[in-house]
Amino acid sequence: MAQAVEEWYKQMPIITRSYLTAAVVTTIGCSLEIISPYHLYLNPKLVVKQYQFWRLITNFLYFRKMDLDFMFHMFFLARYCKLLEENSFRGRTADFFYMLLFGASVLTGIVLVGGMIPYLSASFAKIIFLSNSLTFMMVYVWSKQNPFIHMSFLGLFTFTAAYLPWVLLGFSVLVGASAWVDLLGMIAGHAYYFLEDVYPRMTGRRPLKTPSFIKAMFADESVVVARPANVRFAPPADELHRD
Repeated sequence: MAQAVEEWYKQMPIITRSYLTAAVVTTIGCSLEIISPYHLYLNPKLVVKQYQFWRLITNFLYFRKMDLDFMFHMFFLARYCKLLEENSFRGRTADFFYMLLFGASVLTGIVLVGGMIPYLSASFAKIIFLSNSLTFMMVYVWSKQNPFIHMSFLGLFTFTAAYLPWVLLGFSVLVGASAWVDLLGMIAGHAYYFLEDVYPRMTGRRPLKTPSFIKAMFADESVVVARPANVRFAPPADELHRD
């Protein structure tokens, strides 16, 4: 059993493995009181006035108490982060990292701006950890890229992947969890999906092109696809639009 878990862990792609490890270590550290959540949560005043910039990262690593909800989010993190990195972003580690960076930036920006809006500031002030929202963003992006996959929710009913975020949102409401967390993830996910997939098809421009300095951080492995002999193929879409 232990060997199987070890093999499963080693076979994870680098971003998924790193994020999952950081999340588990951070949450366990807080549960054992080795780390204090008060040093991790998102606090704009401490970030700006006391230069505690690490809070912009650590608030995405803590998943609250190690209970059923924690296991639930670890499952979704391991599953959908892995599916995205191995399939949609296969051979494009830098692009996948940039997607997470974009999502984290959007979520942080929403909370900061929302905290300045009258009548909404109190609700946004309660959102001090965005780890669940970032996980939900990955679920949303995956569902948009794989809309026709058939799924089952707890064996009760079946649906296509396009409705997965809404099913999970409804489940969160039923169990009494805050809908804000999931909604923020859906907003960030839709922003990425629109700018990366929809807008380029409409205009031919790609506003979320990964910066070169991020590409330099990762050595993307080339993906080799076998082609039948004596059959001509049109060049990939990426090559047609490559600068």
